[in-house]
Parts: sequence; C-alpha cells; structure tokens
Amino acid sequence: MVDIARERAARLAALPLERIGGSYQSFLKGTRHAVRDLLGHRELLGLLVRRELKARYKDSALGFLWTLIRPIVMLLIYYFAIGYFLGAQRQIPMFAIFVFAGLTLWGLWSEVLTAGTMSILTNAGLIKKVYVPRELFPLAAVGSALVNFGIQMIVLIGAMVVFGQFVFTWDLLYLLPGTLVILVLATAFSLLLSALNVYLRDVQYLVEVSVLMLFWASPIVYSYQMVHEALKGNWIEQLYLANPITVSILAFQKAAWLPGPSVQTQLSEDMGIDPATFMPADLDLRLAIMGIVSLLFLWFSHRVFLRLQGNFAQEI
Repeated sequence: MVDIARERAARLAALPLERIGGSYQSFLKGTRHAVRDLLGHRELLGLLVRRELKARYKDSALGFLWTLIRPIVMLLIYYFAIGYFLGAQRQIPMFAIFVFAGLTLWGLWSEVLTAGTMSILTNAGLIKKVYVPRELFPLAAVGSALVNFGIQMIVLIGAMVVFGQFVFTWDLLYLLPGTLVILVLATAFSLLLSALNVYLRDVQYLVEVSVLMLFWASPIVYSYQMVHEALKGNWIEQLYLANPITVSILAFQKAAWLPGPSVQTQLSEDMGIDPATFMPADLDLRLAIMGIVSLLFLWFSHRVFLRLQGNFAQEI
C-alpha cells in the first residue's frame, strides 16, 4: 500500500503545472478568455444568486415578502409623514414619487457596491477549496441586487398608477439608460473594490463613508432645480453634474416623476416654475458620455481584478 501511494505521488509530481482558467495576461485575449470562462459557469452564477437571496431572509416567517413590504412601507412614510406632515409636498409636487424614484435607483447602486466589495471575503471558504472564476462572487451580488431592484420597480410603477402619475410618453425610455449607467458603473466598482479589499481591508469602511456622502451629493431628497438656483450654473454645478449617479437619478425622475399631470400642473400653474428647469438641458448628452465612460471603466476594473485574483486564496 505504501509503495502504491509513493508511486502515485511520484506520477503526480512528474505532471507539468497547468494554468487553471486560461491565461488572462493579454489585454484583449485575456478579456475574451475571462468572459468565455464566466459564460461556462453561468449555472453556478444562478445558484450563487439564489443562495444570496435565500440567506438574506433565512429563518424568517414571511421570507421573500419582506422585499415587497419594506418599499411599500417606505413609500407610505414619504407620502404621508414627509410629504404632507413635514410639508415637502409644497416644494416638490408628488414628493413620494419623486423621492422613491431616486431611492429605487440608489438602492441598486448602494447594494451592489457594498455587497460586491465584501463578496470575495464573504466567500473565502469556497475560494480556498475549489477553482471557479472569482468574478462570479461580485456578479452574484449584482444579480441579487437586481432582483430587489425589480421588486422596487413594481412598487414604484404601482404607486405611479395609484396616484395617477403614470403617463405613456417617450420620457419613460429614460428608465433604461438611467438603470444601465448605474448598473455598469456599480458592477465595475464592485469588481475593483472587491479585489482591493482582499489586500487592504480599509476599503470596505471607505465604501461605507463614500456611500453616505454620495447619497447627499445626489438629487434624491432634494431637486436639481434647488441646486441650479443656488449655484447659477458655475463650475461647482458642472462638477455636481459630472457625477454619473446624479445624471442617472435625474433620468429616472424625468421618466417616473416629471411627466405626471399633477406635477406639471402644480409646477407651472400653482408655483409658476418651468418644469424644464428641474432637469439639465443636456441630459441626453451627459447620459451618453456617462454610458461610454462606465463601459470603459468596467473593462479596466475587470482587468485589474484579473491581475489581482492570483493571490486571493493566500491573502484571505
């Protein structure tokens, strides 16, 4: 038995070392190999997404229903407590729809960013045991966040219908580019920061602070028109509009909130404000630029991730 074991060990030692998962060193070929590897593990990605969703409400009596209950309760709070009792409705018509539209998109960004940053460390046990494309773990966080985003979108559209704010206009198309810019950018940051967080654990705390700062640097609980009136188009306003999260949220509000008949009436007739001032004039151009920049940044982040993943098992 000992001789058989020694002979087997000798045969294994004589085998040449092989790179698992292909070569990712070349910029173009490496990207192609990585994408092909991910597509080959798409079923595993689906399993990881389902695991993320089940773990979130494990041992809960209502389970996945909480994903629906929470946004409905939040919408009612903004509609009654803040919109009417605190008077936000007087400055921003249909305040509940306005803020919930921004929060829906913001929730996608923040959930992908925070969960994606921790995804490699969270799955340390699996990474140490078997080889799978490491990108699957940040992408699983993206998939889980997309499911929650879809449920919040159902709540948002339902609220628009109930409050009489759902209007079939071309502005509804702004939902797509607004979502795509946030999704691509959040995925890019998720890949980059999850890799950096393995080597420098302060990254996760930096993300928490950044998420808090970016929330208040985006027009979610206040309107862009207030910013425009305060800054008068100076360089600080241009810097404010250089934030892709700001531009994406403005696109979302233009689709879900601004075309509403009561919003248009209260702005133009009751408040004497041109509804067009609630959006920058060059929103389309900014969305296009942000989309291209986000795609390039996604490619760059993926390349950095591939370069850093080699020592994940040793570092964690």
